[in-house]
Amino acid sequence: MQRVEQEIDRLIQECEYDEVERLFKTLSGGKRLRAKLILKIASQHKDAPLLAAIVELIHAASLLHDDVIDEADTRRGAASVNATEGSKTAVMLGDILYSKAFTELVVFEKDVAQTIAASVTALSKGEMMDVNMAKSFNSDEKKYLDMLYLKTATLIEAAAKASALLVGKDAKNHALYGKNLGLSFQIIDDILDITADEKTLGKPAMNDFVEGKCTLPYIYLYEQLNADDREKLVSFHAKKLTDSEIFWIKAKMAEYKTVEKSFQLAQNLSDEAKSILANDEDLVNILNIMIKRSY
Repeated sequence: MQRVEQEIDRLIQECEYDEVERLFKTLSGGKRLRAKLILKIASQHKDAPLLAAIVELIHAASLLHDDVIDEADTRRGAASVNATEGSKTAVMLGDILYSKAFTELVVFEKDVAQTIAASVTALSKGEMMDVNMAKSFNSDEKKYLDMLYLKTATLIEAAAKASALLVGKDAKNHALYGKNLGLSFQIIDDILDITADEKTLGKPAMNDFVEGKCTLPYIYLYEQLNADDREKLVSFHAKKLTDSEIFWIKAKMAEYKTVEKSFQLAQNLSDEAKSILANDEDLVNILNIMIKRSY
């Protein structure tokens, strides 16, 4: 990972603008899941750290834009760029990171470059779908999972596939592994938004629902409720929740075990990914660590 961080620093410095360097230093690197995945799959390839750095720049750019869209004040427990510097600066910084990533991407073989580039188009489409879905209560599980795949899983899928292409491994199986890892990772994040406290999350608990996002535990809850309670749940959508409203939602989720049902789907996706690449201990271990995050 040290090589990846060095490549990221080099790419930022090559932007030749002190303001970009200053602002980028304010961003938290996060788990670097995508970079770690690339290094595990293509560990022997000399350009794996560069590919990992490119993907991390793309991910950082998407988060900058995401925070502007969501009007988020925090990101990973720290103030977001849009909160401290304004939305215009956050968008422009994201654009610079995207542009620099694509500039570097052209050094790779066409199939590798196209895999990453196509995922950014899908990611942006997923973001637009997410915004549109937040305008009203969504109870359609398939629609939600389709959006989740585009917005979150597609870049992880692309990272796995591109790194497999880089070293001549089975691209199709690695892509499916990445897709399932991405979906299950985000489902666990959705669960933690409900079950974890603000300190752990780095943002207010149950913030997703307040922002209008109906994640799987809410969708599964809606399916189980009677007509009156469905109406009550929908009335809470996209509004600041009182303590009593939060208590009611959590009590109903506990009654119908909708968090457990959501976790089971994440577990099933993880198990499928394990079965695809069962002989790769490192990739199996990534899934084991991801799925065991406390909820």
